[in-house]
Amino acid sequence: MTFDDATVTDAQIRGRDVSWLIDRWCERRPDHPLLVWEPRDGHTRTWTYAGFREATRRVAAGLAARGVGAGDRVLVHADNCPEMVIAWYACARLGAVAVTTNTRSAGPELAYFAAHTRAVGAVTQPRHAALVAEHAPGLAWIVVTDDDSGEPPSPEAAAAASAHESWSALDADPAGLDERRRPPLDPVGIMFTSGTTSRPKAVVHTHANAVWASRVGSRTIGMDGDSVYLIHLPFFHVNAQSWSMWCTLGVGGTVVLQPRFSSSRFWEVVQRHGVTHTSLIPFVFKALAGQPVPDGHPLRVGVFGLEMPALEEWLGIRVVPAYGMTETVIHAIATGRWERGPDRAMGWPTPGYEAMVVDPDTGRPVDDGEVGELWLRGRRGVQLFLEYLDAPEANAAAFTPDGWFRTGDRVRVGADGAWFYSERDKDLLKVGGENVSAREVEDVVREVPGITEVAVVGRSHEMLDQVPVAFVIVGPDAPAPDELARRVIELCRQRLADFKVPRAVHVVEEFPRATLDKVAKNRLRKLADELAAAEGGDGDA
Repeated sequence: MTFDDATVTDAQIRGRDVSWLIDRWCERRPDHPLLVWEPRDGHTRTWTYAGFREATRRVAAGLAARGVGAGDRVLVHADNCPEMVIAWYACARLGAVAVTTNTRSAGPELAYFAAHTRAVGAVTQPRHAALVAEHAPGLAWIVVTDDDSGEPPSPEAAAAASAHESWSALDADPAGLDERRRPPLDPVGIMFTSGTTSRPKAVVHTHANAVWASRVGSRTIGMDGDSVYLIHLPFFHVNAQSWSMWCTLGVGGTVVLQPRFSSSRFWEVVQRHGVTHTSLIPFVFKALAGQPVPDGHPLRVGVFGLEMPALEEWLGIRVVPAYGMTETVIHAIATGRWERGPDRAMGWPTPGYEAMVVDPDTGRPVDDGEVGELWLRGRRGVQLFLEYLDAPEANAAAFTPDGWFRTGDRVRVGADGAWFYSERDKDLLKVGGENVSAREVEDVVREVPGITEVAVVGRSHEMLDQVPVAFVIVGPDAPAPDELARRVIELCRQRLADFKVPRAVHVVEEFPRATLDKVAKNRLRKLADELAAAEGGDGDA
């Protein structure tokens, strides 16, 4: 007897969806805090499980009154704020799909996000209202929050917001709301991720993905009902949505949400709310380096990519190594709170995932100690994302016929069986926690007259890990190098999010080449660092 994937998934997760993650705690601990909003001014607001459920039901009713139903996509273009979280879970309650987008995106990028997902409406903030209205003209409605993540809007932003409905317009009576449990493989969220292709891909997450992450992730990082997770990374990324929020919902804990990371307030907020867990990226601990660590602080776990004993000793916490990406939903490789691996190890494959280190050219496993591409396998829509939306070629390229997902990351397995990160794909840059496709930036740079060839690489940066740098070969009609650099940067600023814009443009006569005449980007990265050092710094404006 064989069973199709939907039947098997339904048997494992039947009766449980994203709303169930909240509703079950309303029965067991309705007055326990779920969401604590900690804006910059310190005027804290708290939603209990019962209060959060009621808020999402009322907003869901307001969305339904605007015609939003199961399967419809709603653009949520906002920086961290309680309205963003409530809107996301209100969409889930309706069976609709929240499309969370990076607020640093340029207008053309936002236009692509809205058009590709066929969004029917948008929830945004005053500072973004004009951009959304201009670049997503096909939206039937736009709702704008009253402030910008706790800050009063500027006069210009307030004027733009006044042309649309306010957040309070979504507050409606939930009587008669269709609150049936949603099928496990129904989509619940979409977020865009940059890979090595020129266009960001729309990663589709399901209700089953959320339920899976809530069960597995919380165990990996050692959470319980008294745990408090501080979210300071953007809610439009998988780290905040899944690693933080879904893990917390798995145990009935509490989330403290900040507009953004604040080094000056980090320990204050940790102490005030009894924060036990948070996510770490290099920018965070580098920003905290100049501050004393309070004695007896409540923080117990920081989730990071590698075993870091020195970081643990400094902060006085367990740094849990965990590897994952938007497509893996939650930590696919990790050590766990109560285990320890070798220094700088990622850990071991998480139960529920299969992992292999493969020669990407032959598809054959490599020997221990050799670097290969990480391939992961799990059930799509449960352990792995469901699909790239309306992208059959991207899906075919990402998955092998027998279901292995090609991550593009290079890893190796040590002699003791622990897994170690080696490097990312040469065409994927990591800029302050954001993924940047070199190909996407190169496609824009090529449009500048006078440029015949372009190669974008990541230059080392003390705080951001990498920043983009463009190397170009020019034709006889090219302007002077300084003018050419100005045109390149200006066009990129118009087309791309600010973190994707090259920090420098270098004109060269030829590119270093590797086998098969491929551009040797490793040598260009080294050259970019050397040029920055010769100029006396990383060249930041």
